[in-house]
Amino acid sequence: MKFAVIGGTGLIGSQVVKNLNAAGHEAVPHSQSTGVDVISGQGLDEAVAGADVVVNLTNSPTFDEASPAFFQTSMDNLLAAAQKGGAGHFVILSIVGTDQVPELDYYRAKALQENILATGPIPYSIVRATQFMDFMDAVLSWTADSDTVRLPATPIQPIASKDVADAVAEVAAGTPLNGIRNIAGPEIFSLDELGRITLSHKGDNRTVVTDPTAGMFAAVKGDVLTDKDAHLAPTHYADWLSA
Repeated sequence: MKFAVIGGTGLIGSQVVKNLNAAGHEAVPHSQSTGVDVISGQGLDEAVAGADVVVNLTNSPTFDEASPAFFQTSMDNLLAAAQKGGAGHFVILSIVGTDQVPELDYYRAKALQENILATGPIPYSIVRATQFMDFMDAVLSWTADSDTVRLPATPIQPIASKDVADAVAEVAAGTPLNGIRNIAGPEIFSLDELGRITLSHKGDNRTVVTDPTAGMFAAVKGDVLTDKDAHLAPTHYADWLSA
């Protein structure tokens, strides 16, 4: 099959393209660096023309109140181009629990993206993943100083980006779900515990202070970012750290 992978040069997209091509498909990466702009629409028709499947892995440049407008415009443009090009399957990557954290602009924006796709004209699949192991350094940096890192005890079920890409490629090559598949890492940690494990592995002597008001994940109530019933990925956090 032929795949147009929009956002195909990023962390997940580049791995999805590699996986699909290795499986014998024709997967072409598209991004701003290849002349495709999902907001202006530049290059979209050409990028998706003749593709059996469109995989949209683009992301908002910000996590704030501007993010809903990004997903509204990009999805409108992509769905129109994909329908015109004859695509029979449209896939996006979202977040486990995205509809359970209305306090966060970005999570509301991802829920909007899901809704636009689900009510659109093309058979679809939504892959919801838990938090990426790869983003832990960024999470630590949000609330860190020279001596401490402040983190809430939010339950987190981290997943490796490789496992996310494997799942996206598998879903994209299959029959449209017309629904959602949740994927998650094999272990659940509290975010503060995960911070301590990460710093210890790096030989970083800063202290993790449990602070229920610290950072973006402070807005999360309960365990909505985890899913024990999800498709569990194989990579454990300790193994990922040591790789």
